[in-house]
Amino acid sequence: MGKNKVENVFRSRISVLLPVFVFVLFSPVIILMIKYMIIPGLIIMGGLFLLVVILYSGIHYIISGDTLFFKIWFIPTCSLKIKNIASIKRSYYLFDIPTNTTASFKKLRIEFLRNTNYPYLHVSPVREHDFIDELKKVNPSIQVCFFDKKGIGRILNCDI
Repeated sequence: MGKNKVENVFRSRISVLLPVFVFVLFSPVIILMIKYMIIPGLIIMGGLFLLVVILYSGIHYIISGDTLFFKIWFIPTCSLKIKNIASIKRSYYLFDIPTNTTASFKKLRIEFLRNTNYPYLHVSPVREHDFIDELKKVNPSIQVCFFDKKGIGRILNCDI
């Protein structure tokens, strides 16, 4: 990420439903901790939840030249050549751990031409159409294969 190159920065979308999902998942444990007055456990769980929210809120996707960079706050995590991207598709996987770089239910699945560490990667930029346009400026052969859902299942640009 040189200083002379133009960089386009896209922050990651965070689903409004994800904290609700985590709270529902851990609510039995939270209720037991409150019932038996296990305050240190509540503090630890609250701290871990806050840490995860802070980490996921700092995810940025940076397009600089012909490279796509991923950063969490100021820490660069990886970089990929845009010319290796074959296609972009819609994805709704929640727990695809090795390839998930987002805290959202609504994602883009970037699939690659050549062997990389992973055959695909999940991202969820807030301005996803601008993100795709910037990628296609570098690599016009990227196939975009997705449609947004319409209807009642869509809340705050988030598909349920």
